[in-house]
Amino acid sequence: MARAAATLPPDARGAFKEPLGPVYEDAQRLLADAGDPIIAVGDVVTYHLVAAGAPPKVAVVDGKTEREAVTAEVAGGRPDADRTVEVASDPGTISEELLEALVEAIDAEGATLLSVDGEEDLATLPAVVAAPIGASVVYGQPGEGMVLANVTSALREQAHELCELLETTDTFWALLE
Repeated sequence: MARAAATLPPDARGAFKEPLGPVYEDAQRLLADAGDPIIAVGDVVTYHLVAAGAPPKVAVVDGKTEREAVTAEVAGGRPDADRTVEVASDPGTISEELLEALVEAIDAEGATLLSVDGEEDLATLPAVVAAPIGASVVYGQPGEGMVLANVTSALREQAHELCELLETTDTFWALLE
C-alpha cells in the first residue's frame, strides 16, 4: 500500500466533477489552444496526443480508463520518453511517491512517462499547481472528451482551493510549494 499524501474524502467528490477548462473531442483542436509544456493525465488522453504527433512532456498513465483496462491499441500508444518512472498510488489518493515523481518530471529536462500501479485520477490537481504558468494539463472527462486546463495564476489558485478539500499531509504541501 502506497503512503498517501492526499486522500479524496467521499463528501468532497462532487467538487471534482466540473472540468478545469474546455472539453475537446479532437486532439488537433485541443493542441491549437494548448500551451507548452503539455502534461497529460490518463492513458486515453496520452494516446490521442501521441497519435496527433504531440507527445506530452509528462504522461501519467495507469493502464485503465474509467476503472477498466485500456485496449491494446491505447496501451501501445504511450510516448517514447527519456525516462520512465514507476510509482504506486491507491484509488482515491495521491501517493507521496506519485506526487514527488510528478513534480520532478515537470521540472526535469526531456519527457517522462509516469506509470502508476493503482490509480492516477487525482494527479491532475497537483499537476496544475506544480506546472509553470503557460503550461497545459490535459486529462479525460468521462463520456465527454479531453479537458484542456491552461495554467494561469487563476487556474492554479482554483486547483489549490480544490486541493484544500483533500485530506492532505504536510508532505503534500511541502512537495507542491
